[in-house]
Parts: sequence; C-alpha cells; structure tokens
Amino acid sequence: MSDHWITPLGCRLKAGHAKVEKEPALAEQKIFAGPRIRRLRQERSETQTAMAEILGISPSYLNLIERNQRPLTVQLILKLASVYKLDLDSLQNRDAGTLAALREAFADPLLNGEVQGDRELADMAEGTPNAAAAFVKLHRAYRDTQSRLSELADMLARSGQAAPVSRTRLPADEVHDVLEARPHHFPAIEEEAHAFLSLLKPGDDLLPALKAWLKAEHGVTVRVLPAEVMPNFRRRYERHTQRLFISERLAPHDQLREITLEACLLRMQVVIAAEIRALKLSSDEARRFARFELGRYSAHALMMPRSVFLDAARRVRYDVDVLRARFRVSWEQAAMRLTTLGTDATLAVPFFAVEVDHAGHVIRRVGAQGFPQARFGGRCPKLPVHSAFAEPGRVLVEAVEMPDGAEFITIARTLEGAQVAFNERPRRTALMIGCDAAFAGEIVYGRSRIQDAKYNPFPPIPIGPSCRLCERQGCMARAEPPLTKPLGLDEMVTGFSAFDYA
Repeated sequence: MSDHWITPLGCRLKAGHAKVEKEPALAEQKIFAGPRIRRLRQERSETQTAMAEILGISPSYLNLIERNQRPLTVQLILKLASVYKLDLDSLQNRDAGTLAALREAFADPLLNGEVQGDRELADMAEGTPNAAAAFVKLHRAYRDTQSRLSELADMLARSGQAAPVSRTRLPADEVHDVLEARPHHFPAIEEEAHAFLSLLKPGDDLLPALKAWLKAEHGVTVRVLPAEVMPNFRRRYERHTQRLFISERLAPHDQLREITLEACLLRMQVVIAAEIRALKLSSDEARRFARFELGRYSAHALMMPRSVFLDAARRVRYDVDVLRARFRVSWEQAAMRLTTLGTDATLAVPFFAVEVDHAGHVIRRVGAQGFPQARFGGRCPKLPVHSAFAEPGRVLVEAVEMPDGAEFITIARTLEGAQVAFNERPRRTALMIGCDAAFAGEIVYGRSRIQDAKYNPFPPIPIGPSCRLCERQGCMARAEPPLTKPLGLDEMVTGFSAFDYA
C-alpha cells in the first residue's frame, strides 16, 4: 500500500508527516469558494477578523477570498479542513444541478436579463443554496401552474366557453389552430381548380400538361436535380432564371404535387390571397405559411378534381387504397383529399385527419367540418395512429369509444418521407383519418364494425380526448395525471398506471 494519499483538491499528504506535496497536474487548478467560506463563517457567528486570526491570514485577504477575488491556497485549504472539519469535496464540487436549474429558471422570458451571467448564478447557488433551491422550486411550481392554466383554457374552449388565458403562439401554430377550427373545405379554390383544369385539358396525364403550361405562360422550365446537388430542399423556384427544381428524393406522386403546387400558386394567387385574408392571421409569417398550406390544398384539388373524386369515393366506399391507385397519388394524398370534400354529410362522409410523428408530436389536424376536438380530442396514446409505427405500411382499422359513449371509425397508416441515403435516418410519420361511427355502413372500413344487437365481434376500444382530460381509471396507457382528479395517496395500493387517482 502506498504511504501517500491525495486529497480531492490535488494535495499529496505523506503518512506520518506534516509535509505537503502538490500533485503537478492538479495543483495548478485554482479553487474559488468565497460564498462557501462566508457561509461557514456566518454559521459559526464569527467575524472576518476572528476567522482570519484562526487561519493565520489578514482580514483584508479573507475579505478578498469571500468575494472570490482570491483563490484558496493549498495551505489554507488544509487549515480549513483541520480547524473547521470542512469536507474538501464541498469546496470544489458545486451543486451543478442547482446551477443548471437556476439557468433554466432565468431563461424564462419573465426573468430574462435579470442577472448578468453565470457568475451571479453560481454565487447564488453557492452562497445561499437553500434560497436557490427554494427559488427553483417556486419557478417550477409557477411553470406547472401555467401549463395547467393552458390545459384548462383549452378545455373551456372545447366546451364552447371563452378561454381566459391568452398564449403566445408561433406563426405555424396559429395557422394550424385556425385550420383545425374551421371546415377543411375552400369552395372558391375548388372552383378555381376546376377552371384551371378545364384550361389545361390534361387528359389522363397531368404532368406534361402542367410543364407545357408553365413554359408557355411563365417561361418556367422544370428540372429534377440529384440529391447531392439539392440536398436540403424538396422544391426550389428560381425567379431570376425561371427554373423550378424538384428533388429526385421525392417519389413520382410527390414530385407531381410539388410541380402542381407551384403552378397553382402562380395561376390561383388571387383566390388563394383572398382565402388567406379571410383567415385573419396576425403576422406576415403566418400568412406566408398559410399560403403554402392552401397551395398544397389547391394541388390536391387539381390532381383529384372534386366531382370526379367524390363520385369515385362513394362508389368504392371510400377505400383509400383503391382511390390512390385510380388517381395515381399517394395514400396520404388520397386520404387527405377525403377530408376536403365538403360540409354536407348527405353528399360525402365527413372525415377528419390527424398526423403525428414517432415522438407523438401532432403535425396537423383538419376535418371536413372542423377537427372534432370536443368530441374526439385526438391525443389518446391508444389510438391506432401511434400503433401504426410498429407495422409500417399496414392499414389499421379500429372502432374507438369516448367516455361519453361517442364512437368513431379510425383508419391509420404510416407515411414514408423523402428517399434517404444509406447513412441517413428516414422520416416517417403516421396519418389517421376518421369519421363518426354513424357512417360505418357507408365506408368499406366500417362493414365489420357495425353494431350487432346480439353480438359485436369487434368491441370499440375505450379512449379519451387526452390523458390530462381523461378520467378513465386503470388505464395502462395513461401518460399524464388528469387535471380534474387528485392522485391516489393510498400507499398500500399500486395501480397499473403511475398516475392512478383517488
């Protein structure tokens, strides 16, 4: 066994001797622990003069140490350890967790700019650790309260009452909220798409007609570029050279949509601008984002003309796979077109749609009569849109039932993103369309789901609007505690959910 030991601060002590040797690699490290020394002195009710005398230094030097203007020497560290029984680790190992939590708290817009930098936060964490921990606890409680108020505001809005809490939203969030709340149907765009189609006279192939129109009317040529030439964009329109570039990463139906989108933005810009004004968005950025969303809507209206598509959808009982093959589009394009066929339920089944990613982030929510947030919610983890990731490419059909007894038919499938290279991770989302179970007899997916008076082989899956607003007990899929119920406090009972309530 070695006859030396090294302190955490780089001091080599030889057994049985008072001699102190410094570990070369660590001895150069400067230790500033002013708040810790000041707190140690105050806990003992000592003056600076008294402590300085005990440590064998001047009061002015101790004052500089406490203000972190001088580092601790090795001899002074050993004196502190000997006289005050000070844990040497406490001088060097600051409470990194508290410091990180303070940084997070002061990054809040409410507190941003109140402190000058990390030095001030470190002094707070070291000098008054209990007060720092209490501040962090208070800020977390404030943040949790804000989150609960936001949830309650959403709940009040869904029940038809005015939401008293106003939240700052990003432009994309504002556009999504507006589109979710209204029918996903724009009659003026549908009429303009019909007129545009009559002008193009595409026959059975829309792509050549679009390219010819772009070249003749606007001098725009279309080129498909290799991935290494345009690695970051699906579509890029160069106005000064009048060239439209499309990425080869896209599948043929997605390439067609991008070309159609650009043509619609050029041909239908007046009607699209009028619809954007009607949305009453608050910023130019939100209006630019809405222009893209309505451009995509216009592209679908041109690729799948409403009257022809509606007639085909009704004849094949809204079978998305049959429709995508007939119109040579993707599953996503055909499914989303079903949500745009109008608000008259006597003409078309009113479908709604929700798209999510792997992490459960909602990318979009729309509906033929507005997304049914109050009746459906769309954020339950038991919905097939989340299960679809485990079975890519397969269409999952399920009947679901809300706590109030409302039933829906849901159809979900994964969507493939742009083609990726060998060393890239593919982007995959899942799209779910649904409709009220009252329309089960009109769609191919509802035949086996129709309620039988004596026997129902496919009982609906019980779901909720979201975990925060759902009061179902014993739900093994629950991810968050309900806002409306206190958590269970019986230590003798453990439920299947970590958030079982009393």
